[in-house]
Amino acid sequence: MNTSNSHGRGHGSNNSQSHDDQPLLRMTDIRIEGFSDEQWHPIIKGVDLTLRRGEVMGLIGESGAGKSTLGLAAMGFARAGCRFTSGTVEFDGTDLLGLKEKERRQYWGTRIAYVAQSAAAAFNPAHRLIDQTIESASRSHVRNDAESRADAVELYDSLHLPDPENIGQRYPHQVSGGQLQRVMTAMAMSARPDLIIFDEPTTALDVTTQVEVLASMREIVDKYNTAAIYITHDLAVVAQMADVIKVLRYGEEVEQSSTRTMLAAPKEEYTKSLWSVRSLEKPEQRSEDFILQLKDIDAAYGKTPVLHGINIDLPRGKTVAVVGESGSGKSTAARVVTGLLPQTAGSVMFNGDELPPQLSDRTPDQLRRIQMIYQMADTAMNPRQTVEDIIGRPLEFFHNVQGREKEQRVMDLLSMIELDESFLDRLPAELSGGQKQRICIARALAAQPDIIICDEVTSALDQIVQEGILKLLLRLQEQYGISYLFITHDIATVKAISDEIVVMFQGKVVEQGLKSQILSPPYPEYTELLLSSVPEMDPEWLSNLLNQRDRVL
Repeated sequence: MNTSNSHGRGHGSNNSQSHDDQPLLRMTDIRIEGFSDEQWHPIIKGVDLTLRRGEVMGLIGESGAGKSTLGLAAMGFARAGCRFTSGTVEFDGTDLLGLKEKERRQYWGTRIAYVAQSAAAAFNPAHRLIDQTIESASRSHVRNDAESRADAVELYDSLHLPDPENIGQRYPHQVSGGQLQRVMTAMAMSARPDLIIFDEPTTALDVTTQVEVLASMREIVDKYNTAAIYITHDLAVVAQMADVIKVLRYGEEVEQSSTRTMLAAPKEEYTKSLWSVRSLEKPEQRSEDFILQLKDIDAAYGKTPVLHGINIDLPRGKTVAVVGESGSGKSTAARVVTGLLPQTAGSVMFNGDELPPQLSDRTPDQLRRIQMIYQMADTAMNPRQTVEDIIGRPLEFFHNVQGREKEQRVMDLLSMIELDESFLDRLPAELSGGQKQRICIARALAAQPDIIICDEVTSALDQIVQEGILKLLLRLQEQYGISYLFITHDIATVKAISDEIVVMFQGKVVEQGLKSQILSPPYPEYTELLLSSVPEMDPEWLSNLLNQRDRVL
């Protein structure tokens, strides 16, 4: 990895001497309202923000704090159902809110760019990557088509994408999540914007991929002296990216200071609570009573082998965390267990009996006993169904429960996930991220399963909401004896919820054992890489890590 340009910035320091004195962006008394329940509610309550060229500001806070709303406001944009009620957004001397929408749009994608959390949702699956990368530059006539394509290849190379000359000819589904996130950064940088807004861009990435993406983003911002707003709920990540951190809560500023000052001595109690929420750690328990065993499993997508003779044991009533980088085979193993992807060799044993590989060949009772909760609750629920419909469907399908009894069971399940009956008639769009994930948990519980496979279920949630979800899962396990196969890339989550850990790499199991064994040295080489890639609350962590890896290479 060529990271020579990504080491020297000294993020987290007060780097103002390298920034222009004149602010590029000055947001004053920003107030934004959202419409729900037939009335307007305040979302942003009089926040100010100032940003200079070459400066990176981190916006942090729990779900609903207003981070993304404020980030979009920096573009002079408010989501559908939202409106500005006061304030100015002065960008390079022009108040964007004073312009007509058509005039504001001329800034978007050219002088101000946005990198979204879900790269997969941001690309058109029918068009090649390079065509989408150069679209804004071509549309704004920054350069002609041939120049734009040559520049895209240069950006791909700067972002350390493999085969930069040809990767642009692929379609979005033909690259990994981390690669797609970097292509989206190239797309944002194509027109050489003055300001780029990163909205949770590494949330869904494994730790090793996240290091690559963070280093690439930092390098590209440094190289072009671009101002950036970095929105995240991951405090260790923001420590690597930001010069200044602003903490938000309920649409108001809690405090702001340089990254080093914020990490060393936060002033407000709320900020201190953000720093301390990830101390949850479950005592491990050993068991040889296995409810699920994967024995010598091979699996493939078409003719491409993905899993190679993997063996995984899940003890009854316990949690096995499956960790590894993107493409290591974690989610593929889950698909084999559920029958969504039949294995090409080996067997899946449930309660001592072999499960049919094909989902269609399994009995309703076998289907009921193994449920799955997906990473993106947004895409896992029908947006047109109410909470009652979503939770009620497995009650009807597996237990033939209908009418008043079904409604009562749904309310009981809502109570189990610490929500009340006021949620029955809500649609997914009316729920927060944490509430959506709780509804997905309730839907899985409605089947009364023995095993729940949790596929990155907390990765898109802020620390406070994550802790609530993890505590809920632990309580449900204690009450109902549920076994969890917990796929994650977050080592803090592994410590919080697992009894045992499985480490996967390139479709193979590197090691499996009790949490205390796997997380204690000496480590196998790949486990060492995973653990060393977990960001720390130290502004120099990323630079030190990259320097260390350069020396090794």
